[in-house]
Amino acid sequence: MFNITGTLKAKYAEQQVSERFRKRDFVLTDNSSQYPQYITFQLVQDRCSLVEPFREGDEIRVFFNLRGREWKAPAGDVKYFNTIEAWKIEPVQTAAQPQNMGAPAATTAAPDITTFSSGDDSDDLPF
Repeated sequence: MFNITGTLKAKYAEQQVSERFRKRDFVLTDNSSQYPQYITFQLVQDRCSLVEPFREGDEIRVFFNLRGREWKAPAGDVKYFNTIEAWKIEPVQTAAQPQNMGAPAATTAAPDITTFSSGDDSDDLPF
């Protein structure tokens, strides 16, 4: 399982490839390196609608699997193909988009740190 966070660049219409197979592609912009990378993902079957609630420009996290296959041409040539198949998409929460805008923020108390001692202080290690 892999995941990546980026900006939704484009989403395309669903394609009915055969009677029993449908797919939908979308492009994610990955800005984590010096140059932006435009990565095409594929959604298949009942997952084609996962990208529907998102708009171009939204920050999303995509969970995906890498798929590879071999194809042998009638002439005998062998070719290999890769697909990046998304299976889950979720929005990325930023400071400008708090999850619960109406409720006050919950505070978390600092953990209680207790020092344990064996009674013999000749060793300076805390355990």
